[in-house]
Amino acid sequence: MKNLTWEEYFIEVAKLIAKKSSCAKRQIGAVIVKDGMIVSTGYNGTPRGVKNCNQGGCERCSSDVQSGQNLHECLCVHAEENAIVQAAYQGISTKGSTLYTSLCPCLYCAKTIVNAGIRKVFYNQGYAMDTQTIRLLTEAKVDIEKYS
Repeated sequence: MKNLTWEEYFIEVAKLIAKKSSCAKRQIGAVIVKDGMIVSTGYNGTPRGVKNCNQGGCERCSSDVQSGQNLHECLCVHAEENAIVQAAYQGISTKGSTLYTSLCPCLYCAKTIVNAGIRKVFYNQGYAMDTQTIRLLTEAKVDIEKYS
């Protein structure tokens, strides 16, 4: 563990944060790093003040719906979005930062990443929307790299 690169370190932190997720379907974690320091973290789950997903707060996640279907019914906030919103909530700029996440961001989160000024994304595992996400981030000049 002493010889971890910074990328390995922050990906491991994102994977640890994922364990805090209250989502009944997936556990995802994200870390925003600026100037080598963690400025914000996020995991997927219901919004602040709403019953947790794993306690029945999100009917979609409590059902047997297939992955990728009825996403418009899901109340959960994605880990990447939560990390960005938490930074904004605390008045911390994400401009020029790097986001580390345990799963490739979805297309919606990719749009949010671009508009938040994040310049690089490291992700640990692939997701069904990888091609669209990578295309969007690349066009917006956000570096994206799969960590393996």
